[in-house]
Amino acid sequence: MPYTTADARQQLLDTLAEAADKLGAALAALSEAYEQLDEGNADAVEDQLFRPVQGAYGRIRRAHAGFAERTALPGRTFVPAIAGAPAQGIKGFLDSAVAAVGDADRLLGTLQDSMLPVEVGDAELRGDLEQIRASLGGVGARARQLERTLGR
Repeated sequence: MPYTTADARQQLLDTLAEAADKLGAALAALSEAYEQLDEGNADAVEDQLFRPVQGAYGRIRRAHAGFAERTALPGRTFVPAIAGAPAQGIKGFLDSAVAAVGDADRLLGTLQDSMLPVEVGDAELRGDLEQIRASLGGVGARARQLERTLGR
């Protein structure tokens, strides 16, 4: 079966949406962790984890909408994710957030490696992908560092 440009563009949009959903889940988990922390640790989670993920989430949603508009494909509405049960505790929420960020980054890395953004994308989308992945870089390491200091 031949693979059309429209199919490739739709695949690109679907992958962006899937990665955006992962980042939305990470934000929900980080929000829950924030609510359970004391002020100092909550501020650290906000500065070191929440803001970079929130920035990446906003950018991926804009990238999705912009690419859909430029290619005349239907866009999508993103709904806020639900974090999960409070029984996970702070560490559980941080672990969930790190896993979701890792999943999103892997999806975007695979997308970049596939050359779809070059073949059927555009320069703006490729720039967005680079910026999103740069924002996500180091989130896991920063989360692990914060986890080591919790409860001290």
